[in-house]
Amino acid sequence: MSLEDTPSQAANGRSENENGPAAGGVAGVFLGAILAGVILGLSAPSAGEAASRGVDATLLVMICLLFFDLRLDAVFQAVGKLRFLALAWGANFLIVPFIGLAIASLVLPNQPLLFAGLMIYFLAPCTDWFLGFTQMADGDIELGAALIPLNLITQLLLFPVWIWLFTQHTGLVDLTTIPGILAQWFLLPLIAAQALRFGLEKTMPSEAFGTLLEWTGRFVPFALAVLIFQIFAANVGLIADHLHSFALISLAVFLFFTATFLVGEGLARLAHLAYPQRALLAMTMAARNAPLMLVITAAALPDQPLILAALVIGMLVEIPHLTVLRQVLLARREVRPGLG
Repeated sequence: MSLEDTPSQAANGRSENENGPAAGGVAGVFLGAILAGVILGLSAPSAGEAASRGVDATLLVMICLLFFDLRLDAVFQAVGKLRFLALAWGANFLIVPFIGLAIASLVLPNQPLLFAGLMIYFLAPCTDWFLGFTQMADGDIELGAALIPLNLITQLLLFPVWIWLFTQHTGLVDLTTIPGILAQWFLLPLIAAQALRFGLEKTMPSEAFGTLLEWTGRFVPFALAVLIFQIFAANVGLIADHLHSFALISLAVFLFFTATFLVGEGLARLAHLAYPQRALLAMTMAARNAPLMLVITAAALPDQPLILAALVIGMLVEIPHLTVLRQVLLARREVRPGLG
């Protein structure tokens, strides 16, 4: 998802203000979608229910847009920096899960649906907009681009494991259906989107193809806003009954961001990372893949709005946090210029 840049544009070093809505603008779009969904769902419940019937189409559009923007070749461009890639992968998939589990268990110990949504949010590192924030923090965006396919493939492979771990006592999903869901909603769209990208990149003028990437990146937040609108319009009553719990989710996400920043700073010192890599590590540990997890979870658990709403709340808290994190990183670099 684009904020200041799509991943491809950021990796190519484009200006941070050249493309896409700003972070505050994205947050405003999402908040507007929630408000519109709430108003429609409360004032005309039948219309809210009708809006939800388009969820599958919105999911497919979102998936295709995200996968069209993905640069699978980026990982081969950073083979000389396997040490950092291993560090970032280990932080995201070996350390962060324990941080998330500890916080979710502390904040939502007796609410299995919201707990499951929060854990799905915590466990998936971002594969898109973290690059825009990394660029704004003067981090290493070329190396960050190599993390995108690595993070994406890992979290898709692990998703069935997460569903088994965090919904096994709820009876929400038949785990035997997960491989089929991943193939239908992700493997096939990934192949189709990447084949289309390859064909267009080879046949279109480079400037026209770059413009196309800009516009697809700009459209992603609005497609996601439509999905959020549909979820809230159809389920506003149930969600309203758990407003207190959503305040707890906001607290949990804040604690998660604080803990991952401190752990990331410790890892950066131990690994003697220069500032660009330190900023990248901080961003990849903080930013979560809420858009993709919202899509994949909606496909796997279409009748569980509390789980989906937990992902949306986490995403809304994340956007201002990443903006603050950028300022903190830049300020610390000024204080400690020797780190790069």
